[in-house]
Amino acid sequence: MTTAHQGDDRPAVERHDGPQDPQGGPCDPRGDPFLRTRFAVPAPPDTFLRRERLAGHLEGALRTPLTMVNGSAGAGKTLLVADWVAGHPELPVAWLTTDADGQGAGMFWAYLLQALRTSGVPLPGDIASPADANRVGDALPVRLAALLGERDRPVVLVLDEFDRVTAPEIAAQLDFLLRHSAPGLRLVLVTRTEPLLPLHRYRAAGELTEIRDAELAFTPGEAARLMEAHGLRLSPAAVRGVVERTRGWAAGLRLCALAAEEAPDPELCLKEFEADRSAVADFLLAEVLKRQDAETQELLLRVSVLDRFGPRLADAVTGRADAEDALARLHRSNAFVQHVGHGVYRLHPLFAEILRAHLRMRRPGLEPELHRRAAVCLRTSGALPAALGHGAAAGDWEFTASALVDDLALGQFFTGPRADTLAALFSRMGPRGGDGPAPELVRAAARLSRGDLAGGAVRLRRARQRMARYDGPAGETDAAAVRMGCALLDALVARLEGAPGRAEDAVREAEELRDLLPAELLDRHPELFALLLDHLGSARLWAGDFTGARAALTRAAATGPGAAVTALPREDALARLALLDVLHGWPGRAERTAREALAETERSGLARPAASGVERLVLAAVAVEREELGQARALLGTAGESHPALRDPVLEAGRALVAARLHLARGEPGAARKAVETGVPAHAVSPWARGETALVAAAADLAEGRPQDAAALLPEVPHDQPACAVGAARVLLAAGRPEAAVRLLDRAAVDEHAGPAVTVRAALVRARAADRAGDAAAARRLVAHAVTEAHREGLRRPLAEAGSWIRPYLTPTPRHRRPAAPRPAGSPPPPVEELSGRERDVLRRLALAMSTEEIAADLYVSVNTVKTHLKNAYRKLSVGRRSEAVRRARELGLL
Repeated sequence: MTTAHQGDDRPAVERHDGPQDPQGGPCDPRGDPFLRTRFAVPAPPDTFLRRERLAGHLEGALRTPLTMVNGSAGAGKTLLVADWVAGHPELPVAWLTTDADGQGAGMFWAYLLQALRTSGVPLPGDIASPADANRVGDALPVRLAALLGERDRPVVLVLDEFDRVTAPEIAAQLDFLLRHSAPGLRLVLVTRTEPLLPLHRYRAAGELTEIRDAELAFTPGEAARLMEAHGLRLSPAAVRGVVERTRGWAAGLRLCALAAEEAPDPELCLKEFEADRSAVADFLLAEVLKRQDAETQELLLRVSVLDRFGPRLADAVTGRADAEDALARLHRSNAFVQHVGHGVYRLHPLFAEILRAHLRMRRPGLEPELHRRAAVCLRTSGALPAALGHGAAAGDWEFTASALVDDLALGQFFTGPRADTLAALFSRMGPRGGDGPAPELVRAAARLSRGDLAGGAVRLRRARQRMARYDGPAGETDAAAVRMGCALLDALVARLEGAPGRAEDAVREAEELRDLLPAELLDRHPELFALLLDHLGSARLWAGDFTGARAALTRAAATGPGAAVTALPREDALARLALLDVLHGWPGRAERTAREALAETERSGLARPAASGVERLVLAAVAVEREELGQARALLGTAGESHPALRDPVLEAGRALVAARLHLARGEPGAARKAVETGVPAHAVSPWARGETALVAAAADLAEGRPQDAAALLPEVPHDQPACAVGAARVLLAAGRPEAAVRLLDRAAVDEHAGPAVTVRAALVRARAADRAGDAAAARRLVAHAVTEAHREGLRRPLAEAGSWIRPYLTPTPRHRRPAAPRPAGSPPPPVEELSGRERDVLRRLALAMSTEEIAADLYVSVNTVKTHLKNAYRKLSVGRRSEAVRRARELGLL
């Protein structure tokens, strides 16, 4: 502090009476009258919204010596404090709106003393009034602290716009006053920046109440009430939209509301609100941008093209090396530069929008160059998604496509959370962006991801041609990455075209390229080989190489466990493994694997059309085997909702065959034949698809009484696959050739290699042959074995399609029936009839206290179907309620 010299000729630093204006009123140290407006508490507008959560927080100002309301321009700081003051008329409140930057200590303290006088606080004559605008002596803060410390009731001193006070000596003098006037003073600072006071000390002592920018932001509920105050009743979605765009900034909300008040459609006005052509722009440019020096203004304009940025990225786009200090300073001063953690910043969205418009006006043509700089910087730092966005914004498609391909991220067109983003981004590329192979590869991937096989194949061929003649700057790694992208898309095209040999070649090429690419790059993209293996597995499945298909699909299902980017190939691989189980006659195992595939989709958050749909096809096939035809029909309908890039011949043939089997089960042979008659176009013939198609047509002929026509189709059926062999044996049996049917089963070794859906049918073929040969004992034994196996798996279709001859063998003859063993006392009576597999499924979920609706959703059936299963289970268990059914099922060992 400055101390006055003794003697009559000392400089006039303090005057006890204070200067007077010519009319006799007090004046400031320069001799000018005090501006009374600086002592006036602002009056809130009619549309002011009192926010109780903030008002309640501000009550802390009565308990702590220091209160700080710190927020950006237009955050509602001043009106919040003014409203709080108005709610406490009993308090002596001195209000001072501080002057512009650079005011001296004498002027500040002169105005502070006058604010106290205006509020009715009596000041004795020994309180020296500064006479020098730039200096103040030590005596003034000391005497004022002593005076305030003797008060019975504290005086509330509000210093509005305190960010304008930048002199360190003023902060030090205020700190002295505050510490030595307790409890007679409550200081409230309204500021855009952190004041120079030692806030850490007040925080540690619990003597600071503070409200910051984030707390000042309007919530959606508060914003809705503010809009209502302006006469606007908006939908919740419209309110959320304007809050998100303004980030709850009070001035932005009010200015938007004022604009919407005049619009015929307020919601449309708010949705299409052009911030750069509104009062919002005028406010932010005047209150924020123009308050900065020229260099800082230039930095803000240039970083406006960035979403989130650290100092390194800001330096890259601005060409300077001191962005870190500038950004930290802008954040501290609440200049709409928000720190989001870990050294990362972002601009307030409205401010960024206005700055970009200002950039285009002040620096026309610079914006693409800034995006290009950002893209290069982000690519070198490994931030691929952001690099792609800026490369696209710069219109540099050669760079953008190369960045994607060189990073081995081409597979993300097909799987993972960024697939839609990539598709939307590169949809702007157009047919002529870039001369190298990478843009053509990206175009091919984009078309294939939409299911455009022809267009994708054409672009892929062009990429191969450009790769052969491209004389660009790419090094060995970049060339290998381009070749890897070609291999990935070659495998997909081969899969979709039903060309298993080409798929093998593509995956072989990809395996050879492994050693040419950085291991960390491959590790970063597990989806690459997950997709390759899934394509290979499906191509092998189409070719009838079931062993090879299972090996590739098992590896695909195990790649990148838990990663969202591998969710689709994992789900598809699991679903096709389940399809292999169906083809081999293992419905129970197929159902479990298919449900595991469904769970994979749900865990990853993928929407249903983003999945393969094969798992629902499998569940439909299992439902047909269990004679749950309504459920099968529903599942078959949803199986068509598959990812466009996975609609390969396996899926199409499988859907046709399951639909045909469903028609046969419903007694519709003509519809069954029609379902498979068009066939599936493919470069290579699938032996199992051809065989199963022939068997469907043969079954339709048998249902229409034409066994010889059915037998004429058997040359199309491969006998080395157990399921096809059993189907052919059934046709031979129906055509009157039981011995040939049995020999075929023996040669195919059906019982050694197939699951119960196949072996049950094989046993029934043998039983029918024995029945025709007059060997009733053998027929009964084989039927009993078939029924036991069928019940274990819940299979009803094989028994239903066997025909009427089986009925005498389904119950024991009287002379062979043994007397029932006596039931132990207290043991539960056996069920009236054995429960089906689906009824047991419902009971298991019933035991988990699941509701009927939850069971229906879990089993992918209707609520009515669940109710039917429950009704049947109650009847068979002789119970009438859920709890009794669960108890009986547990007593009988069914759960």
